[in-house]
This record gives sequence, structure tokens and C-alpha cells, in this order.
Amino acid sequence: MKKLLLLPLLSLVLLSVCSTETKAQEKSAKDTLVVIWSSGDIQVAEKIVFMYVFNAKRAKWFDEVTFIVWGPSAKLLSETESLQERVRSMMDAGIKVEACIACARMYEVDDDLKKMGIDVKGMGVPLSNYLKKGYSVLTF
Repeated sequence: MKKLLLLPLLSLVLLSVCSTETKAQEKSAKDTLVVIWSSGDIQVAEKIVFMYVFNAKRAKWFDEVTFIVWGPSAKLLSETESLQERVRSMMDAGIKVEACIACARMYEVDDDLKKMGIDVKGMGVPLSNYLKKGYSVLTF
């Protein structure tokens, strides 16, 4: 008889633990922002992307912010000192900065980005994982 009473109680405890864990994962996903910067337009970088990304972290709109340099933006970043300074400020603020190695190599700037401290790597799998985890993803 005691075993029969313990089974429903155990089930309720397990459901409660799973529910709490799921809610924590959902909160974590909602509190993580991934921004893909692919535009080679300096106006887009200065007037939209960099302002929003930096403030999303600084103002704590999101707990975690990842900034991905992808495509023509890699070339623009390697050629523009003012943007490089702003990326350094982002990294100092705790923003994770990554770049697509395939794109960086196309523009022959992979070494330049690495010297800035950017994590230059294949981005297909990481981006797919960000999407599967339910992170908020913006593309500029």
C-alpha cells in the first residue's frame, strides 16, 4: 500500500523538477541575444547595429549577447579603425564576438579579425545551435 502511495508522490516531484528546469532553460534562451552583422554599409553599422548591440548588453536588455561578423561586414571591420574600437568596447563589456571563417577568408581578413581577439570559426553549426536553443536572433 505504501508503495502505491509513493508512486504518485514521486511522479509529482519529478514533474515539478522538470518544469522548473524547463522554465530556467526558457528564461536563459529569452535572455540571450545573437546579432548577425552582414552588411557592408558603414551607416548600418554605426547608426543601428553597434548602438543596439552595445546597449542591449550595457542596459541589461539581455543577459548574454553574441555578435557575429558575417560576410561583407568582415571586410568593412578590417578596414575601419573606428569600428574596430567599438568592437573592442563590446568585448570589454562582455559581448561575445564571433566571425565566420569562410567569409573572412573570402575577403582575406581572417588574420586581421583574429588579431582583434575575435573568435573566427565555422559558423554554420554554432548558428544552428543558437536557433535550436530558441535564442533571439537579429540580422543586419
